[in-house]
Amino acid sequence: MRKFVVAIMIVICFLLQSTVFTALNIGGIVPNLMIILTASVGFMRGEQEGLIIGFVCGLLWDVFYGDFLGFYAMVLMYIGFLNGKFSRSFYPEDIKLPIALIIVSDLTFGVLCYGISFLLRGKFDFTYYLLRVILPEALYTTVITLFLYPLILKINNALEARERRSAQKFV
Repeated sequence: MRKFVVAIMIVICFLLQSTVFTALNIGGIVPNLMIILTASVGFMRGEQEGLIIGFVCGLLWDVFYGDFLGFYAMVLMYIGFLNGKFSRSFYPEDIKLPIALIIVSDLTFGVLCYGISFLLRGKFDFTYYLLRVILPEALYTTVITLFLYPLILKINNALEARERRSAQKFV
């Protein structure tokens, strides 16, 4: 059941990011829902699930929008894995850690995208890219996180409760 629900969440976040939020862009900036989902699942469920979700989200992004197949998959995979390292510090009622991790993840994602997409092509105006793309995207992603994270948390809690009930039936 968890795999099915997570697959649906990935598809919904991808579709929202690709369609709805593209139409609701602010100055050409779109929030990164795939980072929100990857980071959230990573610190809720641990390194392994964060890595898998990050890989799937990134591969989906690579297939539809990537210049290099595997780049986004690799970056999101590492983001999911590193966020999973914080699963031991995860308290569902505290939103400060998830917000901080998502901000750091989005900033890291932006810097890595700059490094691969622009720096290797000889475009060295990092300050411009930082102020016009990376920071506004991180801010927009943070605002959307305030609404999306509680929903992801509720879905995770419902799935965990269902898994506990299912495990008790077999014991």
